[in-house]
Amino acid sequence: MKILTLALAAVATMGAAANITGAGSTFDYPLFSKMFSEYAKIKKDDVNYQSIGSGGGQRQLLAQTVDFGATDGPMSDEQLTSAPGKIVHIPVTLGGVVPTYNLPGITETLKFTGPLLADIFLGKIKLWNDAAIAKVNPGLKLPPLPITVAHRSDGSGTTFIWVDFLSKVSSEWKSKVGTATTVQWPTGLGGKGNEGVAGIVKSTPGAIGYNELAYADQNKIAYGSVRNRGGQFVIASPATVTAAANSKVLPTDTRVSIVNSSVGYPISSFSWVVLYQDQKYGNRTTAQGQAVKDLLKWMVTDGQQYSEALEYSQLSKNAQARALSIIGGLTFGSTKLK
Repeated sequence: MKILTLALAAVATMGAAANITGAGSTFDYPLFSKMFSEYAKIKKDDVNYQSIGSGGGQRQLLAQTVDFGATDGPMSDEQLTSAPGKIVHIPVTLGGVVPTYNLPGITETLKFTGPLLADIFLGKIKLWNDAAIAKVNPGLKLPPLPITVAHRSDGSGTTFIWVDFLSKVSSEWKSKVGTATTVQWPTGLGGKGNEGVAGIVKSTPGAIGYNELAYADQNKIAYGSVRNRGGQFVIASPATVTAAANSKVLPTDTRVSIVNSSVGYPISSFSWVVLYQDQKYGNRTTAQGQAVKDLLKWMVTDGQQYSEALEYSQLSKNAQARALSIIGGLTFGSTKLK
């Protein structure tokens, strides 16, 4: 298990520093890395974040071994019911998952439809010059190169977003594979984390995978536009992800899917920090719970300014207000945290 640790250095002020631990989403890691380094300049608490995938973050939260998890797929009703205490979902950012590819000789941006992506990941389309790919990319001279599918091998919120989209646009995908953080892939090579998938795609001519937008940009991997439910081919960006989010109503518990939108980029999602509403779980102290609450308040307010430079979208005013309301309800036992 690759552990990426984000350490927030202590500053010389009165009082003992808190040690905050989190684990989960690799989708969030580029943003968390920036957020936590900036937070270090104003707070002395140490935050150690393990970028192990959303599934791992959810499991560690349920085991009460971390202060918070981070996930790009909301926890299921079954998971929430089995937890020792009430778990809340706090939206902290929005991002897009893009179809990344390595196709030598092609400099134009490829276009994809949802059904086309489903058939590629089902293993039904095996060559890049297949008629189905050529049909949505007229004028491109596509090579007769075998397609190598790259996918996550670990429990992943990025996978959840990707297969949630495929399930909504392909009845065959929905019945044969379905939607979860871990699925039985019909074909392809597995890699751990967004980093692992990006590495396979970048090093394998003919590969296609799926990555959070920031990983594609940081690794300089080509990615395509995707047709939304309104019939438009859209490139992922903070603006097009925001447009998709604004097309859906955010429920009270914030667990919502925004994939297959009729406007904006159709493979978009919120990402959440998940934690116990009552911070006594996990043998914490009141001070520890207060430190977690202070961090979360900063992340959904001042911390949002670092989103767009890293290809994430800032929370809307409505989502921010909902997040602050949930954070305001955190307690330690019967006492509400400040």
